[in-house]
Amino acid sequence: MKNPVKDNVKKINFSATLSINEKTKRLISKGKRIYKFGFGLSPFPVPEKIVEVFKKNAFQNEYLPMQGLPALRDEIAKNLTKNTKNKLTRDNVLITPGSKTSMYLMHMCFNGDVIIPQSSWVSYAPQARLAKNKIHWLETREENNWFPDAKDLEKKLKKLRSKNITLFLNSPNNPSGLTCKNLRELARVARKYKIFILSDEVYADLAFSGNYESISTFYPEGTFISGGLSKWCGAGGWRLGFLTVPNQHKDFLTNLNKLASEAYSTVNSPTQFAAVEAYKGNLQEYKTKTKNILSAVGKYVSQRLQSYNVRASSPEGGFYLMMEIYSKKFKTSDALSKAMLDQIGIAPLPGSVFGFKPSQLIVRLAFTDFNGTIFLKKINTKTYITDELIEKYAPRVAEGVNKLAAWIDKQ
Repeated sequence: MKNPVKDNVKKINFSATLSINEKTKRLISKGKRIYKFGFGLSPFPVPEKIVEVFKKNAFQNEYLPMQGLPALRDEIAKNLTKNTKNKLTRDNVLITPGSKTSMYLMHMCFNGDVIIPQSSWVSYAPQARLAKNKIHWLETREENNWFPDAKDLEKKLKKLRSKNITLFLNSPNNPSGLTCKNLRELARVARKYKIFILSDEVYADLAFSGNYESISTFYPEGTFISGGLSKWCGAGGWRLGFLTVPNQHKDFLTNLNKLASEAYSTVNSPTQFAAVEAYKGNLQEYKTKTKNILSAVGKYVSQRLQSYNVRASSPEGGFYLMMEIYSKKFKTSDALSKAMLDQIGIAPLPGSVFGFKPSQLIVRLAFTDFNGTIFLKKINTKTYITDELIEKYAPRVAEGVNKLAAWIDKQ
């Protein structure tokens, strides 16, 4: 019998983020002291009133509509209409089991090539390969917050003029933690060449500025928005995401629904009912406190590294930052990451899994290894979060980054 596994499946690896999460758990179970800087899981609890709605709807065992609970799609559409200034309705929204699935459906449905910037989330490229969509990498620069420059995008598109193209864009960004400052310019180029944009906005509610920024504000007719509960609502394990489709491409939504119907039928019912409360409820205090904590912890980590002359991004949203070192000891970011884990118990992710050249000694750090439930209880919305508070309520992050900075200083 010939090998029964398809070549494009054999060629991909396990998800880097899930793999580091499982590896650190194994090491911890063996008694190793590990600082979990690799996996980006929100440290905060799901707000209690949302949990209560989930409990009250645990009896819901009927299949909901393939496209998702109408009340939930209504609330998501209302939120996005408010945040993006574009009028969306329930008919634009597809509910999915996590935003990762949203993007996978997009890849599977789209007939064309994809442009993926450096830096980019670890699963964009593997999903494209599984869908057999050709990837065109677009280099980015630190002075542009590691986002595409509009001129560079146009140069790339001129070479691909005859093709259907989707550009993947993620702001606030994973892995850099930075936000895109040139959305309007990118939108102008996208409109000129009539490309699709998949705007991954799963961290948009965690922008530390408090402003929800979306490229769909400037290019509504070509922008698909992916989002979900996992990052801003602490509900990663609930697996609730969405994808919006522009009015001009309703036929695309019809075909997404076909894929969904054959892949997962519908998202589980209790979670969808609870998500209605998440999107319509008054969670401003929760959002403000979580953003204030993440902003302060991210600043603490970046400043500690910068004080040792390490190039580290100062995060503007989400819960990641990137750092880069210069050392002749390490040839690749994978080797650097392995040494950090083996020698000092710091578990990062190498820059190579985010699209950077392996020779660039870049790693991503997630600053979420703390008990967010306790931290939330100890502050209010006006609390100034000092270094002392961080060292008290996020001690593993503080201890880990100080250990890392001292280790780098010796390399």
